[in-house]
Amino acid sequence: MLDKKHIAFPGRLVIVGFGSIGQGVLPLLLRHIAMEPLQITIITAEPRGGEVAAAYGVHFVETALTRDNYRSVLEQRLRPGDFLLNVSVDVSSVALIELCREVGSLYLDTCTEPWPGGYTDPNLPPAARSNYALRESALALRRGGTQHPTAVLTHGANPGLVSHFVKQALLDVARDADPAAATPAGRTGWAQLAQQLGVRAIHIAERDTQVSTNPKMPGEFVNTWSIDGFFSEGSQPAELGWGTHERHFPGDGRRHDFGSQAAIYLLRPGAGTRVRSWTPLEGPYHGFLITHGESISIADYLTLRDGEQVRYRPTCHYAYHPCDDAVLSLHELAGKNWQLQQQKRLMMDEIVAGTDELGILLLGPHKGVYWYGSRLTIEEARRVAPHNNATSLQVTAPVLAGIIWAIEHPRRGVTEPEEMDFQRVLEICRPYLGEVVGVYGDWTPLADRERLFPEDLDRDDPWQFKNIRVV
Repeated sequence: MLDKKHIAFPGRLVIVGFGSIGQGVLPLLLRHIAMEPLQITIITAEPRGGEVAAAYGVHFVETALTRDNYRSVLEQRLRPGDFLLNVSVDVSSVALIELCREVGSLYLDTCTEPWPGGYTDPNLPPAARSNYALRESALALRRGGTQHPTAVLTHGANPGLVSHFVKQALLDVARDADPAAATPAGRTGWAQLAQQLGVRAIHIAERDTQVSTNPKMPGEFVNTWSIDGFFSEGSQPAELGWGTHERHFPGDGRRHDFGSQAAIYLLRPGAGTRVRSWTPLEGPYHGFLITHGESISIADYLTLRDGEQVRYRPTCHYAYHPCDDAVLSLHELAGKNWQLQQQKRLMMDEIVAGTDELGILLLGPHKGVYWYGSRLTIEEARRVAPHNNATSLQVTAPVLAGIIWAIEHPRRGVTEPEEMDFQRVLEICRPYLGEVVGVYGDWTPLADRERLFPEDLDRDDPWQFKNIRVV
């Protein structure tokens, strides 16, 4: 499976951005898509990665894309049937999708990016800096019809891969009760299945234990994936899909006055908001409620309505415990009032051990919580793919899968991960995900609470966000 060609692509591929994800996905593209290096052009704002591009014989252009120049730079390199892969920061996804639609090119990104300042400009209200608003702006492009070139939104690890994990996990739990349970045919069927199984909330539950030979130094931000990307999303308001079972609206919570109403946001940054969650290897832990597009799109996809009335929706959010050096970096960042450290270090070759345990956690089924996902060690990541660590490979594999799916389905218009074939995506990704498992647990956010001090808890319903949030 590590040398299988999934599809041939005769067009040109333009990669915007060439950080850890761009460098990590390049060898996978050449390995699994029948194409030549001369078909690929990389456009990036900095020289980092130039030696990797040269080693693969890929054209490398060091140019920062801006509002003023992106059209002139890209129009000469894109034509009908080509592909634009956007793995950059500070380059508007909506602008690139509009351009691809005009020229007839396919598109994929790993998150919906704004132009610079869209995440952190204090002159913008928090609602305008949210992933909810960014998602609505991207989905608005559907108003022009559905027969446009495929533009896959937010298809990395999360958002992206985890939406396919959700579907597989729901099927696992259903078939444990009834081996003949059928795969739902559409979003209403998936939402009905989640409701029938008693799913009250879904966590994207991730624990990264990778460690390096070089400890974090004062004034340095260390991470296993993009520092700028993590800082940007960590500075946005904490966001979560808001479930119909919730009965304690957060005091710092706010609703949107536009769009699907599937999510709320908090008046505090995600990197300053913690939640309780659980993974099989780590057990109970505190994670950061970092905003991600899947928190909104999964909750929206699994919504059932009676007319305008919402009948069912699960709460959905990220519960992220990054590598320990990244936790120290966030602690220092918060102490400096969210002013990013001047020194940045991406952990890659110096990693000596550790696993990225990335999956989704279904909360509420009668048999217990159910975690489904990838346990990928640094050793396995290095064995199967160059220029990756465990974290980046969990992103680059679904980028590869999303590109293949888009080539196979070239006229789907703007498409979210939940609307794709989850089995096809998992088939392509699985060789790169290490141990893929589903595990039941008896954890609840009420376990071992009030051991030292009294707490304000809702003991009638453990799955209330009030019990999950760390205050």
